[in-house]
Amino acid sequence: MPKTIYTERDIEDLFKQGIQSLELNDDIVLTELAYEKAKQLGLKLGSENDNPPAAPVRPYISQQSQSPKLNEIPPVKKVDDLKKRVRDAVVARLGSQVDPVLLDTIIQRVIDNTPGK
Repeated sequence: MPKTIYTERDIEDLFKQGIQSLELNDDIVLTELAYEKAKQLGLKLGSENDNPPAAPVRPYISQQSQSPKLNEIPPVKKVDDLKKRVRDAVVARLGSQVDPVLLDTIIQRVIDNTPGK
């Protein structure tokens, strides 16, 4: 079955005709500009998944974060402790992709430019 593709102009025309909502399904596709125009005009778009046309599905965003919350991180006692914790966190995240000398330089620059250090 062929798909119906709506452009920005099509959305404007529908809105001018007094249509206030559009039901989206697998056979109806909106361009990115059409999606933005519909939102701008307040045209209600109903669909099974409510994702914009080019929006990737990212289930990891809705999953529970494994990183600690700010109030769960113990306070820093010394700048050296802070440097070590930041370095350990970066290495844990990026592994061997990071140059240790460059990482230490970046951490030091950030600490030097942080107000109230």
